[in-house]
Amino acid sequence: MKSLELLVERIILSSRWLLVIFYLGLVAALALYGVSFLYKFLKVAEMVFVYDDAQMILAMLGLIDAALVASLIVMVMISGYENFVSRFDEGDGEVSFLGKLDSGSLKIKVASSIVAISSIHLLQIFLNTKQYTGEQLMWATIMHIAFVVSALMLGYLERIMNGLKK
Repeated sequence: MKSLELLVERIILSSRWLLVIFYLGLVAALALYGVSFLYKFLKVAEMVFVYDDAQMILAMLGLIDAALVASLIVMVMISGYENFVSRFDEGDGEVSFLGKLDSGSLKIKVASSIVAISSIHLLQIFLNTKQYTGEQLMWATIMHIAFVVSALMLGYLERIMNGLKK
């Protein structure tokens, strides 16, 4: 019976390597998103002398939004791999942040990134209010507030959990 238990434990522990498929998929998604970003950037560069200030701000917010989403993907890939699959070999210490994001701090960073992305989208909506109905503005604001409250609650819960550990 003990050997069966050990076999099951080894299978379960080894199954974490299946996560690598997801992380490699995120790498491919990030590459595709990079191509999309370059296309958006070229469109903005092409229109630099045509856009007025408001249009340029909206275009820049779109690029900032893309950078935040890309950073979120990288954060999830690295932290997820480190937390659930295997530690990175840091070598000469060129990547000093590896191993510093546990699952609790990762949740807070992801939630903070989502709030930042949501803030940019909301700002884009408010700069283009003519294109939206009052109901659409209301729902966009409510969704943003929900993201903010969720991030605050995650931070509060993490603080409670850290207090319990000490």
